[in-house]
Amino acid sequence: MGKGLSSTNGESFPPNIDFGVPSIARAYDAVLGGKDNFEADRAVARELFQVMPEIGDLAWDNRAILGRGVSYLAGEMGLRQFIDLGSGLPTVENTHQVAQRHNPTAQVVYVDNDPIVLAHGRALLDENEYTSVVTADLRDPSGVLGHPDVQRLIDFTRPVGILLVGMLHHLHDDEDPQGIVQAYLDACPSGSHLLVTHFCRSSPDAAALEETFLEFLKTGRFRTREEIERYFEGLELVEPGVVYLPEWRPDEEPAYPLTVGQRLMVGGIGRKP
Repeated sequence: MGKGLSSTNGESFPPNIDFGVPSIARAYDAVLGGKDNFEADRAVARELFQVMPEIGDLAWDNRAILGRGVSYLAGEMGLRQFIDLGSGLPTVENTHQVAQRHNPTAQVVYVDNDPIVLAHGRALLDENEYTSVVTADLRDPSGVLGHPDVQRLIDFTRPVGILLVGMLHHLHDDEDPQGIVQAYLDACPSGSHLLVTHFCRSSPDAAALEETFLEFLKTGRFRTREEIERYFEGLELVEPGVVYLPEWRPDEEPAYPLTVGQRLMVGGIGRKP
């Protein structure tokens, strides 16, 4: 791609990144109505909206459970350090903002393989000594865990919050998502917690949306609730378990019946005994 490409906010980026190829982080930003995305990313968003008009609400539900989950972990459980895997582009109520409301010295490492996330994240976190953004692939646990910034901020003798919010469905079965989750948990002591949200094969609409993800992003595996619950094997599931996103410790009781869009993702938290 040529020099001078810019996102919708007019910011220019170096020519060595192919913006003609959509990225998960930027497509998610486009679905949320953000400005840090490019035409290829917006094309994916348009296709997703066409198949599932509620995809924007679903994206915000996913963002909301991140906030509620981190608030629970930092506030009720007292966790002071978090690794946000596949964190995406900064938006409202980022992990460090929620955690540091409960503890101003809570330490957060954001991990994403999109270099644009690093560029935006550094600008956001320049004045926050308790946070860092790492460009790495979550599919390489040893590389992530051994990264100097992770080693600097995260004390693996103390409980850690491992966040995989809207990410495991972007790993194909042959990439061993279960083994990847276990590798992160193995590095963490008792009292650590795992937060997962995941696309759920809950209806024919889910199957249609999965086809769109696979066609345009090449990832997006919708799994059954039973498959998703396996990520928590060996952990103590926090009530109410693995449920649709609006049902996980909501600030207000959701209206029933849930919409098709509200039933496209499930999430939960487990504690390492």
